[in-house]
Amino acid sequence: MPRPPSSPTAPPRSFRWTRRIVLTFLSAFALLPVYVMLSSSLKPLQDVSGKFQWIPSGFTIRPYIDIWDTVPLARYFLNSLVVAGAATVLSVVIAVFAAYAVSRYRFRGRRVFTVTVLSTQMFPGILFLLPLFLIFVNIGNTTGIALYGSRGGLILTYLTFSLPFSIWMLIGYFDSIPRDLDEAAMVDGCGALGALFRIVVPAAVPGIVAVAVYAFMTAWGEVLFASVMTNDTTRTLSVGLQGYATQNDVYWNQVMAASLVVSVPVVAGFLLLQRYLVAGLTAGAVK
Repeated sequence: MPRPPSSPTAPPRSFRWTRRIVLTFLSAFALLPVYVMLSSSLKPLQDVSGKFQWIPSGFTIRPYIDIWDTVPLARYFLNSLVVAGAATVLSVVIAVFAAYAVSRYRFRGRRVFTVTVLSTQMFPGILFLLPLFLIFVNIGNTTGIALYGSRGGLILTYLTFSLPFSIWMLIGYFDSIPRDLDEAAMVDGCGALGALFRIVVPAAVPGIVAVAVYAFMTAWGEVLFASVMTNDTTRTLSVGLQGYATQNDVYWNQVMAASLVVSVPVVAGFLLLQRYLVAGLTAGAVK
């Protein structure tokens, strides 16, 4: 029986094989570090410190038990969760109101505000480290409000670079929502806030989720500000993981185990919100 002719719109066989090879290479490139982390986390310390073996000779779950005693990992986890969660909520709430105002109203300085918000992303974070440190210390000396070394100070610090991008991204998403929906809601008796919460926000859920994921991931893995603005009590995971390195040795198996443990909630949340994230980034790119 003769084979049916291939569809004229189907890609050529060489393209399909090239695509498979490239995707296989990229998958291996992405999964190889994960395999190394997983295998190293299940080895005794002497095996990790020695010559690397692709197939471990023995497995142990002891590193996953010891990670909680070597350093106060639970406290670091809680600090990161509180700081990243609060920074995310504040970024989303403030960005929603600011982006709605810029998207729906015309006022003097609107374009300057938009350009200024976006231009803040061009500066490296280290330029803001010393000014913020001095501001927090002076506020503490003047008012008695302890911002340096506190969770609140770190939350405000993360807002300085997550909020501008969140505002800019939501402006583009709100611009893609027809203004006729706002006008229809106002005709039905809703005010500006009513139209925002009843019409615009439900329609902008993908964009809001994308902003929330960005703000959370930025705060969760930040190291520079967390290493300076925190102390032993408020230290976050990104800095606390350094505690597995002592003057005499580095507990590599516990470092790998702790890295995998603290990554699970973030990866799971990212996978659950992936469809919203893709839609939000696509709409933001349209602008």
